[in-house]
Amino acid sequence: MSLTSLYILFPLILTIGFGSSSEEHDALPLNYLQVRPGSSSFKIALFADLHFGESAWSDWGPLQDVNSIKVMSVVLDQETPDFVVYLGDVITANNIAIGNASLYWEEAISPTRARGIPWASVFGNHDDAPFEWPLEWFSATGIPHTRCTLPNSSVSGEEECSFRGTRRIELMENEIKQNNLSYSINGPKDLWPSISNFVLQVSSSQDPDSAVALLYFLDSGGGSYPEVISSSQAEWFNRKSQELNPSSSVPEMIFWHIPSKAYKKVAPKLGIHKPCVGSINKEDVATQEAEMGIMKLLVKRPSVKAVFVGHNHGLDWCCPYEKLWLCFARHTGYGGYGNWARGARILEITQQPFSLKSWIRMEDGQLHSEVVLSS
Repeated sequence: MSLTSLYILFPLILTIGFGSSSEEHDALPLNYLQVRPGSSSFKIALFADLHFGESAWSDWGPLQDVNSIKVMSVVLDQETPDFVVYLGDVITANNIAIGNASLYWEEAISPTRARGIPWASVFGNHDDAPFEWPLEWFSATGIPHTRCTLPNSSVSGEEECSFRGTRRIELMENEIKQNNLSYSINGPKDLWPSISNFVLQVSSSQDPDSAVALLYFLDSGGGSYPEVISSSQAEWFNRKSQELNPSSSVPEMIFWHIPSKAYKKVAPKLGIHKPCVGSINKEDVATQEAEMGIMKLLVKRPSVKAVFVGHNHGLDWCCPYEKLWLCFARHTGYGGYGNWARGARILEITQQPFSLKSWIRMEDGQLHSEVVLSS
């Protein structure tokens, strides 16, 4: 069972909680993950671009959420991963006409939670995007479905129906508060408005103090602020990686939502050719707005093996860049653009000797695009 595949043990590595000073943070530990006893590997499923809550006022929207749950259920049941990463755009907040978008967020993580599998989340550009009023609501027969004022109310519709949405910090706090299997963390206060910045350790099955890998999560922006990993985030990564892995002896993997500009440099042309590995290459890479230093830091660290992103639904390739790999996840959700078949990228970390292997599991159960990212 997946629940026994991962042990939630005693605190080990340090991370910063939102609202805490950096000084306070250094005394705050985080639970770590451990390869299950008797196993030589640790498996992670990446769910990208689910886009729950899209077109919620129509018949089409809720059906897409049902279909997305089916995709995740197939992947979870066939792969039985030890851990799940929600790789951004969990919801389409610009389509959600309620104040508490966490209701849709909870629905999106429900297949993982129901199976007792731990997970962590990073934010995408749609997760806290402002609400966009549908034009059809203003047609002759399209009276808005959400009534904003009560009869004889003295409160204006604008005041009651501002559709402010749910901020990143609220989404993260709600996930953490309501789910004891969530390993998500509010990032350092001094990195605001970026929220999902944290690091987790995967420990050896024999020794919880022995690190097999370090998993870094970064908020690549979008929605309520620019699509960028800031210089402050890059400095945070540099500081944490030096603190936790000063000799670069522990392999490191990086997760964020929007591709960096380096992805455009390695993007294959007219299909996918070696050394790249994948099955779809149907659109141009949509990158972050600027490069603020994170890629320079990553390529300098021999311990960084791969970066994993979502955002582009029509791309699922992995390509080498310098001495590391740049990988797209597979579009998992039925929300969002594109009609390509859905699936999820799977990562398998083997502890001794270390290796990192990846493949894509499709909604029909098929497996393809296996690639060794490090050995």
